[in-house]
Amino acid sequence: MHVGLIGLPQAGKKTLLRLLTGVDARADSGRGANGGVVPGICPVRDPRVDRLATLYHPAKVTPATIQYLLMPDLTKDSAKNQELFKGLLAVDVLTHVVRAFEDDTVFHVDGSVDPLRDIAMAQQELLLNDLLFVEKRLERIQQSPQGRRAVDRSREQAALAAAQAHLNEGRPLRTLALSEDDAKLLSGAPLLTRKPCVLILNVGEDAVADRRLLDEVRLLQALGLAESAIDRLTRVSYEALGLIAYFTVGTDEVRAWTVRRGASAAEAGGAIHSDIERGFIRAELMKYEDLIALGSEQAVAAAGKASLKGKEYVVEDGDVLSFRFNV
Repeated sequence: MHVGLIGLPQAGKKTLLRLLTGVDARADSGRGANGGVVPGICPVRDPRVDRLATLYHPAKVTPATIQYLLMPDLTKDSAKNQELFKGLLAVDVLTHVVRAFEDDTVFHVDGSVDPLRDIAMAQQELLLNDLLFVEKRLERIQQSPQGRRAVDRSREQAALAAAQAHLNEGRPLRTLALSEDDAKLLSGAPLLTRKPCVLILNVGEDAVADRRLLDEVRLLQALGLAESAIDRLTRVSYEALGLIAYFTVGTDEVRAWTVRRGASAAEAGGAIHSDIERGFIRAELMKYEDLIALGSEQAVAAAGKASLKGKEYVVEDGDVLSFRFNV
């Protein structure tokens, strides 16, 4: 999973990348200093992994990870933002870092600090980018000759028209209700406002406990998630994509694995190795809560809370799984 860090200059994106991943973009003269993309890997902060490690004392602990990508600065010039928008097509979640702290030694492109203004500006740029694509695509459909796929073209046209109306109302496409078929029709389109968005307010230490700004931001329902605590960012990014974690445990390793919500047991095994999915026989299941409460696999089994699942079992967040397979 790739999370793109976006925002105006001096918003705190480089600092956030360093805190999350240990990567210092200021020292990356080959990429970040020249306006390129700087990547960094961060573990998902999941206390369940730590508790399982305490239970098993494994030789190795491997949390789930997220790749953060520090993107080029957002500007007020739509033409200059094209490089940024092209890069954002490859990310799964947009994370908008917004400056909300006062510091006379740190400049702001507008000369003053106004987080609500900056949020609105970024949203407007993303909306405009999507609207331009939708309008051009609609023009192309209308000008193209009718053929065997006229029905699909008509459906796409209807879906795009709905998207156009939604964007013209100033609302991002992640808030547009689409049928499964319409969502598939638009799945390959470069529409940035369909991506989940996490909002990070970079406040001064004296303002952390002040909830007034966060309450104001929550009025912007179209933006989706708003988070102020850095310790929750990885988990929020994880959840924004509809991802869950399941665990494999033992004295050799305790590990969190990432799968999409709704994944089958066979698909979950495939996250470890394709051979497990291909030769899946069964999955042995314990629930995280039962394992922690009862203290051991033996106690879980004795309590009748361990079970065997077939390949169609839908994995739930926090499942502890062991796979049997044959290839």
